[in-house]
Formats: sequence, C-alpha cells, structure tokens
Amino acid sequence: MTTTPRTTPRTTRPARLAGLVAASAALLLSACSGGADAASDGASAPADAEPVTGGNLTFAITVDSHCIDPQQVGNNDAIAAARQTVASLTAQDPESGEILPWLAESWEVNDDASSYTFHLRDDATFADGTPIDAEAVKANFDAIVDLGAVASLGSQYLVGYAGTTVVDDRTVTVDFDEPSAQFLQATSTFSLGLLSPASAELSAEDRCAGKYVGSGPFAVQSYTQDQEIVLEKVKGYAWGSEANDHTGEAYLDTVTFQVIPEASVRTGSLQSGQIDATAAINAVDLPQFDGHGFWLSYRANPGVVFNLFPNESSPLAADEAVRTAILKGIDRQQVVDTVLTPQDQAATNVLSHSTPLFEGADDLLAYDPDGAKKILDDAGWTEGADGIREKDGQKLSTTVTFWQVPEPLELVQQQLRQIGVDLQLKHVTVAESEAAKESGDFDFDYYNLTRSDADVLRTIFSANARNINQRDPEEVDTLLDDSAAATDPAERQKLVTEASRLLLERGHAIPVYELSTTIAAADRVQGLTFEASSRLDFYDAWVTDGAGE
Repeated sequence: MTTTPRTTPRTTRPARLAGLVAASAALLLSACSGGADAASDGASAPADAEPVTGGNLTFAITVDSHCIDPQQVGNNDAIAAARQTVASLTAQDPESGEILPWLAESWEVNDDASSYTFHLRDDATFADGTPIDAEAVKANFDAIVDLGAVASLGSQYLVGYAGTTVVDDRTVTVDFDEPSAQFLQATSTFSLGLLSPASAELSAEDRCAGKYVGSGPFAVQSYTQDQEIVLEKVKGYAWGSEANDHTGEAYLDTVTFQVIPEASVRTGSLQSGQIDATAAINAVDLPQFDGHGFWLSYRANPGVVFNLFPNESSPLAADEAVRTAILKGIDRQQVVDTVLTPQDQAATNVLSHSTPLFEGADDLLAYDPDGAKKILDDAGWTEGADGIREKDGQKLSTTVTFWQVPEPLELVQQQLRQIGVDLQLKHVTVAESEAAKESGDFDFDYYNLTRSDADVLRTIFSANARNINQRDPEEVDTLLDDSAAATDPAERQKLVTEASRLLLERGHAIPVYELSTTIAAADRVQGLTFEASSRLDFYDAWVTDGAGE
C-alpha cells in the first residue's frame, strides 16, 4: 500500500487544538477512524493573526534528566526539547490520527506488515548540511538497536528488527523477523527521529549532552545541566511535515527551556513575564491563566495511564491477592477531584481513552474497599494493632518508587491504609528511577507512557518486551504479542481489549489516572500546540513581539 503527499492545505491551528487523535487500528493505512474529544481550550490567542518571524520563547520545565538525545530520552520535559531537534520519516495528524509524509514522501507495506519500504524526499538535510538519504536511515535504526535498553522507547519499536536495506539513495526497506503492525506509527515518533550518521556513532553520553546533529527545525545551541537548554532555528530548513501549518524555517529564532523545579516559582515566573509558557502549572493556579493576558490549551495524553507497576519478582507484589486488593482499594475519582487538574480523568483502563483501540473497563476499576478487604482476608492477611495487615509475621508494607509530583500518591497512600496496606513513598531522581527500572530494584514503580498506538501495552507489559512486572510469560503475553502482528483492525481491537482486561484482572497493571498536558502561555505566544502523541510542537510557534529581539 502506498501513501502520497496531501494535496489540500491544512487549516491553521494556532495555540489550540480541536478533536481527538484517533488512529486506525492497524495504523498501516493512511486513513483512520474518528473519536471523542481529546482536547479542549481555555482562553487562547487570536486565531487570525499572521505569524511573525524572530524572537525567543522561554518555556519552563520541571526537571532535567541529564539527557536530551531524542533517541534516548523518555521523560516528558526532556522530550519537549529533544522532539524539536529531529524530523521523522512520517508524521501523525493530531486531529485525525492519519499517518502523513515528512522525510518520506511515500511508502509501501507488505501484506503481513513485516517489511516497510520508504521513498525519501530529495531536498532534506541534517542541520550541518549533510543530506538525509537511505544510508542515514539505516545508520540510525542500526544505532538505536545497538543502544538497546538505553534507547528505552526506540529499541522497543524495533523489536524483531532484521535490518535495513539501502535500495538506492532515496529508497530504504526496513524488515522485521515477524509482523510489526505498530512500526508505521512508530516512524512518526521522536524516538525514531533521525540524527546525522556521524552523530549516531557518538557515545551515548555525548549524545545525551546535546553534541549531536539532528534533522529537525531546531538545533541545540547550548545545554547547561539543571539550568537550561537553548535551541536555535536551523537556517534553510524547508521540509516541515504535512501535519504542520507551514514547511519552511521555524518562526522563532530560539527556544529556551528553563529548569524550574518549584511550582510556585513557575507560576510567579509566568505571571511576571520571566517565562512565556509552561506545561507545568499546578491545578490550583491554572484559573488565573485562563484569560487575563494568558491562554490555556490542554490535550489528553494517549498511551498507558499513570499506573502502579508491581515488580512480581518481589515477595509482596508477587502475591496476586495483594495486587488485586490494591487495585480495588484506590478511589481514582477522589484522586482526580482532590489533587489534579480539571482536565485530568480517572483511569478507566490501562490505556487512556484518547488511545486508538481503547475500550473502557470501568467495572474492573470501581472503588471497592470492602471487596479489597475480603480479598486480603481470604488470602490470610489479618489486621494488626496498628491497622496494617500481617501474614506469617510479615507486615503488608511495600514501597513505590517515583520521581513525579507526590500529591496523587500521597492520597493513594491514605486510601490504601484504610484497607490495611502500608504503601511507602520513595521519591527519587529521574536517573535513579531509570536505574531502578533497568535493575528491577523496586517493589512498585509509578509512571505513564505516552504513545498514540495501543502497542504501548506490549512495549511495557509483555514478558517478551520490557516486562515491567518481571514475571514469567502467561496468557496475556500471547495476546499482546499477537496484537503486534495483527493487521486486521477488528482482530487487533479484540486482542488489545482482551489483553487490557487480563492485565487488570491479574493485577499486573494498577491504573490511577489519565494524564493530560496543559499549556499555559502569555498572549504573546501563538502557534504552540501538540503533536499526535500530545508532545509539544514549537515549529509553528511564534511570538507577537518577536521580530528584532
């Protein structure tokens, strides 16, 4: 099957969105289905203004994970900067979910989705002027595979990678040992964005430090750890994707990402004009930026929602009764109503409702403290003098490792204490969190993973992929692995739905809430919006008083 460039112009999308990303089930076709709203707007900048070239946009992030290599990063703050520095083979329309041309003008996929042939445009270069050709694509995909777990997302998108064949300068074929229905959508992600061949050969450390040369509309000008990342526009860039509103150079001269860990300081900095925008304003402070010289725009993140992930190689998390009791003992709506933004939603499945192939499983996630207590009673966990349950001399006390804001987990901790579970909170750095995932040294982990494809379930949970649960293969893994090979939309839907329910029924996944990303920005900022996976997109952004700054 072949896709060709769009012949009708896009409607302009200034600093706001309309509509859900709803990709086709198999994501092998360039057409896709519709869905419910995934984005809403507060007050936004005027929609009829003409873009202005020049100036700097200062954007606040909360943490520096000490890596900005797009092929290695997994933290949303790092992604915000890294995404701008690489172009991808394809793009995904944020409104329809359609897979569109970017560096590849067209492509063919064989019948079982095990072989993909891409035809590259002939005018694209890396930021240093090196042509983007078939050899560069091969060098990048080979390098991602070589990085292994260090490329935590990209390596999973390339599971079963058999190799890349250079057909000619402009044609490249990517083969897999088995069907990989998710790969076409994966080629639209930052994780498979292209670096120059020379950059692909750099050490992982040098790439993390921003020493790479990318293919996107911005390049790294400077990176000062724990302080700021400064990106500058790439002169002569003329290969914007068909998911964007223009194709030439970025409007902004520079984008500065300032690391501001304290929530109150971010709020004050936006109010005072020290920063222009952020996606990290506390819920209680958001109303003051809905109008009054500011605008808000938000979008539900597709992918796996914020979960407690049990490490089933640890004694307590290995107990299915403990896992399923915790699942029932969380009042998700109270978490959303008490400590999150109005845009966030209580989880109704492992996947967010904005993810293609989502089906709700509300029945499995209903708050049922009495049911949770009965499960623990039947399993021999009896209430101790301090209210915490015990069994064979062991307290029902376990630990969750996390780096994010603590408030949602603090409320979960209180809720679980009511059923006799002592959940200890271990707040760590991003680097320590990644190290714990890699080593398996945790009881429960806590995070979400954004991706606009249901294969994100397999990526995280399958015993043949990341295997976050550290468990032996079972029925659910067959379903997950089969879903990656299914090219029929109805069959893939069935497999994803069954796998999602099994993950919940066995307590392998303990969802808490769906994340939404909310941009809060001054009126001078326009065109700052989201791509299909709710990643921030600065390419169409501009500032009203930017010229000549």
